[in-house]
This record gives sequence, C-alpha cells and structure tokens, in this order.
Amino acid sequence: MGDYVVFHDVSWHASYAVYFFVIGICAGLSFFSFLSWHKPSLRPVREKSAYLSFVLLAVAGLLLISDLSQPLRFLHVLNPAYLNFTSPLAWGSLNIVTFGLASVAYLFMLRKGDEKWGRTLAWVTALLALGLPIYTGYDLTAHQSRPVWNTPVIPVLFVALAVASGSAVASLLAMGNEAARNMLRLYLLWSTAAVAVILVSILGTTNYGGSAEELTFIVLTTKTMGAIFIGLGIVAGTAAPIAMLLAPFGRRQAGLMFAALLVLVGSAALRYALLMGPQYVQTLY
Repeated sequence: MGDYVVFHDVSWHASYAVYFFVIGICAGLSFFSFLSWHKPSLRPVREKSAYLSFVLLAVAGLLLISDLSQPLRFLHVLNPAYLNFTSPLAWGSLNIVTFGLASVAYLFMLRKGDEKWGRTLAWVTALLALGLPIYTGYDLTAHQSRPVWNTPVIPVLFVALAVASGSAVASLLAMGNEAARNMLRLYLLWSTAAVAVILVSILGTTNYGGSAEELTFIVLTTKTMGAIFIGLGIVAGTAAPIAMLLAPFGRRQAGLMFAALLVLVGSAALRYALLMGPQYVQTLY
C-alpha cells in the first residue's frame, strides 16, 4: 500500500465535513419545498423549508470561501475562463451558483404569491438541489488512491443522507401539523433505511478488499473514529432511529422529534468519519 500512496497528510479538513452536512440539509429542504406542491400534507413546510434552505446555502458558501488561502479567489467561479470543465469541482461551483440564483427567484415568487411560477421554480431548484450531494460525492470518488472514497456508491450515499437529514429538519419544522409529520416520518424512515443499506455495502467491500481497504476498515471501526462512525453514525444515528420510527412511539410527536435529532447527529458523524477516516490511513506511510 505505502508504495502507491500519493497524499501523506490530511488535505481535506473537518470543515469540509461541516460543509457536506450543511449542503445536504440545504438540498433536502429544497426537495421537500418542491414536494409540497404535489403533496398537500406538506404545504405547511413549503416556505419554511425554502427560506432555511437558502440560509444554509449561504452558510455553506461561507464555509467554502473561508477555506481558501485567498478567499477572493471564489470570484473565479463566476468567470468561465478559470473553470476546468473536466473537474467535478467546476461543475459543483456552477451548480451552487445556479442553485442560489434559482432559490432567490423561487423565494421571490413565494412572497409574491405567484403559484404558476412558484411551482415551476420549485421544480428547477429541486433539480439543481439534487446536484449538490451528487457533486460532493463525485469530489471524493475522483481520488483513486483513497479507499472508500473511490466507489460509485458515495454520491448515492450523499443523496440518501441529504434526503434523511432534510426530512429530519423538515419534521422539526412541521411539529405543529400532524398530517405533515406523518408524511415526513415515512420519508425519514425510508431514507434512513437506504443509508443503512449503503453503509453495509461499504463496510463489506472495504473489509474484504485489499490491504489498503482493510486498514481503512480498521481505522473506521476502532478507537475514536470507530466510536464516531459505528457508535454515533450507524448505531445511534441510523439503526436506533429506524427502530424508533417502526415502533408506536415513533408515530408520536416526541418520538419523531427524537428520531429526527438522532438522524441529524448520525448524518454529521457519518460525513465526518467517511471524510477523515480514509485520510488518516495515508498519514501512516
């Protein structure tokens, strides 16, 4: 393994895990705001989800800009001459900018009360929102020398995490409406179950891979990283909410709130462990 390692340090810092977490919730909330045009039970969360999604987009943008050694370089994103269109980062940058513009237009139509354009822009923003977790996943899959990252299921996992964390926040926003809570409970349950299935596949292929994959599996499942990935991410943040949502307690307001909070904790923990764990392996060589 050591002969083929390119990176010997942690170049993707924990701030990126925070960014992945924030942008995932942003995308998920945009999806539920769009869905409210087709599911009347979700109507109470339409405006709340749209506004909070835009706020989180601004937070995510500030996180990315602050990570630059020269923050003003973010202006290059607006200049096509600086973009390398063979890079996932270039398409991701364009995705963020266009999603932001579409979100502003969507919020304007919501305030104006224009249902025709509001419905159309809700569809546009939801489609662009789908690209946010996909491109962040592709940012990782492009690194061929890092186990776990270099797998096509990572973008799928990030989409599932976006829906799960988005439905968790939307559930908290809809606590006063029983119909919305019941609908969001189903999305929270099934998206969290999808996350669980993908995690099982990642653990299986990593544990039974080559020496680099097996070492990464050890890092992810032992000591401090194991407590974060297995304890918080899988047990507390994935398995426990699923069991809770299937039980009668999960149909109550308190049960749904507790499950939503656990999913958010697990979603943050999973993103941190999957980002940092594979990088720690390469610091050993």
